[in-house]
Amino acid sequence: MAYLRTAMDSEYWDLNIATPTSLHGSARAVPGQSMPLDGTRASRALRIQQLSFLSNGFPLGIIPAYSPPGSKDLGAFSLQSLLVKTVSSNWWVGLVGQLRPKKLIAPIDRDGPESQPYKDIPKRLLDKSLYSIALCSQLSLTPTTSVFLSTEGQGDKKKRSTKAMLFHKLPNHDITLEAAWPELFVDHKGNYWDVPESISLDCASVVSESGLRYRLGLHNNRGKPLAGNQLDDEAPPALMPGLCAKAAFSYEKSRDIWRRREKKEDFILKTKRGEIWRPAYDVRLKEPHLAVSGIIGGTCSASFAREKSFESVESSEDGSSNSLDSKRTTSLNSDLFGSVCCTFQLGKFRKAFGDLSRIDARLNISSASALARASNIFGKASVNKAENSLSSPRLNLILQQQILGPLVFRVDSKLSLESSSQRKIDPQMEDTIYSLNYSLRLLGSGKVVAWYSPKRKEGMVELRLFEF
Repeated sequence: MAYLRTAMDSEYWDLNIATPTSLHGSARAVPGQSMPLDGTRASRALRIQQLSFLSNGFPLGIIPAYSPPGSKDLGAFSLQSLLVKTVSSNWWVGLVGQLRPKKLIAPIDRDGPESQPYKDIPKRLLDKSLYSIALCSQLSLTPTTSVFLSTEGQGDKKKRSTKAMLFHKLPNHDITLEAAWPELFVDHKGNYWDVPESISLDCASVVSESGLRYRLGLHNNRGKPLAGNQLDDEAPPALMPGLCAKAAFSYEKSRDIWRRREKKEDFILKTKRGEIWRPAYDVRLKEPHLAVSGIIGGTCSASFAREKSFESVESSEDGSSNSLDSKRTTSLNSDLFGSVCCTFQLGKFRKAFGDLSRIDARLNISSASALARASNIFGKASVNKAENSLSSPRLNLILQQQILGPLVFRVDSKLSLESSSQRKIDPQMEDTIYSLNYSLRLLGSGKVVAWYSPKRKEGMVELRLFEF
């Protein structure tokens, strides 16, 4: 089943989107925009933990990645590796490194081995723009409380990024306090934004048997958001300086129209040599079924924004800025959101070939008020630029097909169902993710995912666990 909780999580500042742009392996989704694809969600495992596991299956423990650099001469291809790690019963620390080899080898390929660039290899190895490095550490203070700290420096950027997170688990709630200087965000267009300071406090309930869930959050941004893609677009309103308090609730339900339950003969195979245990490659994909699920919820927020006039502003090298004009604005907002999903699966994902074909079709409405205004339900009403991007429902499709054994090809796509002037639906493709998934049977529902995003022109290899 598609990950329905994205409907509410996308309203907050802590939804992680997978990206190789950062050595942390993720960036925050800009809240209040259209719901991202399920295939773009970052792994629940920290990037340093992923690299520790993936290094066992890659030569020399080097994992490739592909992402546009800040400078073209560095190249998009990069190599990542876990250089050092230390683990104890309640604490671990690790050092992650990255190398972009294009700038190092390009002069050799162009001028030949007898050229001066070939002789200057030792000198070019000292070029710090080739390297990125991140130091990460996690300490478990108690069985229910942990602290995560990290700092990252990229050779082609002057400023280092630092993150801190405190996580506390209650019987029915999770409490998280996070801070970053700066925080990396990605919007629905695939553009990256650096917010100089981002601090958030979040309390989320555990999903109950009834399907009810709620969240309370407090978030503060400071400083002017800086575009990471060298764009002239305006920064999303949710990233502008200010304080925002938000509450949200959701109700989720799922019904099986048809399901073939797992039987003993499915995982116990009888042969001439006796019985053989044959579990599914993924326990979440072991039963053919047809199901319908849905989620509906609402949000209420109070924003205290510090709007600045940046027209006469000169940004310093560390990304800070000064403004001659500043004013405070307060706004109260409430809205409804919802998703409906239909899932159809054939196969039990046990055999070596042709035992899994699956499709998930999910209709998302990110903002009921924006949809109502665009449809003129309440008469003529003006729709601003931010609301216009939310006024069209989105259709997310997930196609999965087994190739051989645990290897599955998957395509995630998102279509905007815009209405033309003739009141006809005009579907527009917004995003697509292609991926190869190698399921790890011993982990129950873990897999190694190699994905590529044509929209963002980036791809990476991840370890994902229980992502449903």
